[in-house]
Amino acid sequence: MNRPMNWLLPEHIADALPREAARIERLRRTILDMFRVHGYELVMPPMLEYLDSLLTGTGSDLKLRTFKLVDQLSGRTLGLRADMTPQVARIDAHLLNRQGVTRLCYCDSVLHTLPASLAANREPIQLGAELYGHAGIEADIEVIRLMDKAVGVAGAPASRIDVSHAGVFRALAGAAKLDGDAEHEIQRLLLLKDIPGLRDCCAGIESPYRAALLSLPELYGGIESLDTACSRLPALPEILAALDGLRALRQALPELPLSFDLADLRGYDYHNGVVFSVYCQGLPGAIAQGGRYDGVGRAFGRARPATGFSMDLRALARVSPGEKPAGAVASPRVAGDEALASRVAALRAAGTIVIELLPGETRDARAGEGPPCDRRLTRENGEWIIRVIEGEG
Repeated sequence: MNRPMNWLLPEHIADALPREAARIERLRRTILDMFRVHGYELVMPPMLEYLDSLLTGTGSDLKLRTFKLVDQLSGRTLGLRADMTPQVARIDAHLLNRQGVTRLCYCDSVLHTLPASLAANREPIQLGAELYGHAGIEADIEVIRLMDKAVGVAGAPASRIDVSHAGVFRALAGAAKLDGDAEHEIQRLLLLKDIPGLRDCCAGIESPYRAALLSLPELYGGIESLDTACSRLPALPEILAALDGLRALRQALPELPLSFDLADLRGYDYHNGVVFSVYCQGLPGAIAQGGRYDGVGRAFGRARPATGFSMDLRALARVSPGEKPAGAVASPRVAGDEALASRVAALRAAGTIVIELLPGETRDARAGEGPPCDRRLTRENGEWIIRVIEGEG
């Protein structure tokens, strides 16, 4: 009779074992501390909310990724969050209700019904920062710079930061009088860089908007791509303002590896201004993404300018440089020895790992029994002294 393999986890769900968990926790503390000194306050939204609150202003993609269940107390539909950003927007708009600029940050698990990619975990640890209450480009500059610092302090500096603007395509879609289905299909094809599909989908669109839409996949690169965009796109006020904003970003952030891609429309249903994605060595996809999403708090009673970014801390930990596991001090157990107890307490207070060995317990770095003991406390001349274990350290 086959016994059930009840130790197996669902597909794309994984434990974090000691070394990975330690790396994730180190990154969490490092980045949240960096956010704190930049004025970002930590918030902790609940894992579970009413579904209509979780999905406010987020578009269809998040609806598909959200686990749903019925609340046994109220009978209403609940959701297990797939994204913390709407929750933080609710906190800003409804609970804090501040009039000025508010900076918030967060870090916790989210759950996805489907993995974002073949290699993705369905329980990413989402870490991010959001800035509310300022509509100017200065807020986007601050957030992009903070995002770059976050991956930098994690030891995975940005190799490229792609920047786009949802307003360019939104203005073209409005001028071409696209209906909702056509707008979303063209947006999807632009994101995939599906040129043949884009030509077919744009066949019935009148000039000059057809040519402008077909040119978007070619408008990528350095600052020169914005000059090309000016010459190839209609001089609609929204487009000119968007291109001016992207130029202002390049001028304000000369130290960052910015590039531009006007067909990069990720989060189009959600974002309505500058959008950006960070790439680093070792990962095929973006390690962090963000952008402007003004007005998302309207459903919570107060529309606010908003911009921010988030990243998956699990993915970041995979490309962050690892640290050699800290060695531990092995201590015997001697009942009633106050000097030994005091020495152990002092070492632990200073951050040293001290393991009081149980009868028969050994700690060998070569056996993977970590944390490995590379030192031990020994009693010499009435004092407890730390000695390196032979062959270790």
